[in-house]
Amino acid sequence: MLVSWEWLSQYVYLKNTPDEIANRLSLSGLNHEETKTVDGDTVLDLEVTSNRADCLCHIGIAREIGVLTQQQLCLPEAKITTSGEDITKSWKLNVEAPTACPRYTGRIIRGVKVGPSPAWLVKRLAAIGCKSVNNIVDVTNYVMFELGQPLHAFDLRHVRGNQVVVRMAKEGEQLVAIDHKQYKLDPSMVVIADAQRALALGGIMGGADSEVSGSTVDLLIEAADFAPRVIRSTARALKLHSPSSFRFERRIDARQLDWASRRCCELIVQVAGGTIQNGLLDSATTAIEPPAPFAFRCSEIERVLGITIPITEVTRIIPALGCKLVDEGNGKYLITPPTWRADLTREIDMVEELARIYGYEQIPENVPVPMFSSAKRPKDVVLERVRGVMIATGLDEALTPSVVTQANDEMLSPWTDLAALSTDIALLEGATRLRRSLIPSLLTCRLHNQAQSARDADLFEVAQIYLPSAEGGLPLEQCTLGWVSGSNFNTTKGILESLLESVCGVQNWTFADWSNKLLEAGEGAKLQLNGETLGYVGTFSKSGRKELRLEGTCSFVEISVDGLLALARIVPTAKIISPYPAVVRDLNLVLDEACRWHQLSETVRAAGGELLKDLQYRETYRDANKDGEGKKRVLFSFALQSDDRTLTSQEADDCVKRIIQSCEQSLGGRLIAS
Repeated sequence: MLVSWEWLSQYVYLKNTPDEIANRLSLSGLNHEETKTVDGDTVLDLEVTSNRADCLCHIGIAREIGVLTQQQLCLPEAKITTSGEDITKSWKLNVEAPTACPRYTGRIIRGVKVGPSPAWLVKRLAAIGCKSVNNIVDVTNYVMFELGQPLHAFDLRHVRGNQVVVRMAKEGEQLVAIDHKQYKLDPSMVVIADAQRALALGGIMGGADSEVSGSTVDLLIEAADFAPRVIRSTARALKLHSPSSFRFERRIDARQLDWASRRCCELIVQVAGGTIQNGLLDSATTAIEPPAPFAFRCSEIERVLGITIPITEVTRIIPALGCKLVDEGNGKYLITPPTWRADLTREIDMVEELARIYGYEQIPENVPVPMFSSAKRPKDVVLERVRGVMIATGLDEALTPSVVTQANDEMLSPWTDLAALSTDIALLEGATRLRRSLIPSLLTCRLHNQAQSARDADLFEVAQIYLPSAEGGLPLEQCTLGWVSGSNFNTTKGILESLLESVCGVQNWTFADWSNKLLEAGEGAKLQLNGETLGYVGTFSKSGRKELRLEGTCSFVEISVDGLLALARIVPTAKIISPYPAVVRDLNLVLDEACRWHQLSETVRAAGGELLKDLQYRETYRDANKDGEGKKRVLFSFALQSDDRTLTSQEADDCVKRIIQSCEQSLGGRLIAS
C-alpha cells in the first residue's frame, strides 16, 4: 500500500517526521517496506495484512497515525447539492443476487464535461503509482484510495431500459472489459447489467461498452458491497485482479457506501461540472446492523501480556480506535467495535489492540507471563515414531499439495474407486481434484528429481487424503503415510514391518494379495489386521514404470495413520525375559507355489501356542524335478521357550509335531527329512 505524506496531511496533523511515523507503524503491525520521493512528495510503502482491510486507504492509515500519536482525525464532509426529478421514479434497481451483492447504490450526475484532471488530482494519484485517465475515472480512483471503497462510473447513455440489474452471469456470457479483453463468464460470477446485457464484472472491472469517454455527458455512479468469496473466486478464475477486487476480497465497510458515493459526486462536480439528480438507487431495505458488542475485562491485560496498562491509557485507546466503550464497573467494559474493524470480535482481539497501540516495546523480554506445558497427543507420539523410522531408513520427508490434476488422480487410487471430489476453480494450474492417495504426488516429486538427474529420491509424506462417500456429502479425511523408494518389494515390506513393530508392537498382521495394472505380478499386497485393510504395498512392473516414466526399480507403501493410532502402543510395556533356555529348530517344508508367508506364519504360530517365542523366514528353493511343478521349499526356524521352566525334549518334540501336522492339514505341506 503506497501512502502519500501530502495526502495524509489532509486528515491528520503529522507532528512527527516520515521516518518516525514509518517506524511507529512498523512497531504496530504495518510493516514499512521503503520510503521514496515522488515529485516532491514523500511516499511510504506499507505492508497491510489481510485482516486490516481498513488500512488499504489513506483515511485508514491516518486513523492509525491519529491513535498512535494522539491526534484527532479530520474527515471531509462530502456535501452534495441535488436537483431535478427523483431518479427512483424513472429508474429501476433490481438486485437478483443479494448474497453476492448485499447492497448496491447508484446516483446520477448530468451535464459533466469529461477532460483532463486538475494538477492536484493528477499529482496525488501519480504519487501512489496510479496513472491519470480522465477527470471522472480519476475521481473514482481517488475516493477508492482515500476511503478504501471501490466505485465505478457508467456512461448513462449506454445503460438501456432505465434499469440496473445485479445478477449472476449466464452460462457462456461474454464481456469485453475496459482492458479491451473478452472474458467468458459463468453463473458463479456476479455482473452489473441493464435490461439487455452485462455492463460490468461486479467488484472487479467495468465493461468497455459503458466506459466513460470524451463524449460522455451523463453518469451513473456505483457504490456497492460485494461478497468476498464471489470476488475472490471470479478474479482467480479469470486471472483478472484489480485494486477494486483486492479490497472487496478483504471486505469493505458497507456502512460507508453512502459517504463514498456523496464524496465521489462532490469531487466530480468540482472537477467536471454537472448537476447531481435527486434520489438514490439503494437495494438496502433496512438499516445495517452494527457489529455485535463483546465483554472486556481489564484483568485479562496482565494475564495475557504480563504487564499492567494504566486504566487512563485503556480508556483513551479504545475510543480512539473508534469503539464505543461502556463501563460496567469492577474493571469490566462492554465494547462495540467500529464498522470498519471487522477483525475486532473478541476480548482477546482488544487485548492485542491495546498491546499494539500502547507499544510492544513496553513489554519487557523477561515478563513473567504464566505458561503451561502441554502433553503430547497420542497422534503426536505416533507421528514422531513414524518420522523417526522413515528418516532412519534413509527417506526424506516431502510436502505436496492436496489438490492434484486429473491425470495424477487417476494414476493410482488403492483406497477407493469412487470419483474424487473436484473444486470449481483450480487452486493450482490444472489441479482441481482432492487427492485420494499420496502416491501419485510422491511419484511426481520423484519424477521431478529424476529429471534433475537425482534418481535416488526416496520420499515419504504424512498428510490428509480425501476419500469420497458413496452417499455424497463431505469426504472422509484420512491421515495417511505414504512413501516411494528405489527398494525392491521385500526390502520395502521389511521397512513396513519395522515401522509396524515400532508403533504397534507385535500384532497378528497379515498381507493379502492385491493386484493393479501398474504392479509386478505377485508383488502387491494389502496390509490387514482382523480382516480390516490398513494399507497397501507394491512394486511397479516394467510396463508400469514405462507408463509412469520411472527409471529403475520403484516400490511404494501407503498406510492409514488413523488405523495405526487405534493400535499404537503409546506407553511401552515391560516384556518378560525368560531366564530359561530356548529350543531352536529348523523346518523345511514343500508347499504349493500359491502359499504365502503370512499363511504359513499364522499356521505355525497357532500350532506353537504360547511356547513359540520367535519365528524367522530363511529362504525359498524351487526344483521342479524333485518336488514337482507348482511346488516350492520354504525353510524357516523358530524358537520354543517357557517363562517358568526349562522345556523337556519331549515337550519340544510334541510342539514341533503339532506344527508339522498343522502345516500338513491346513496348507498341504510336506516335511523334508534332514
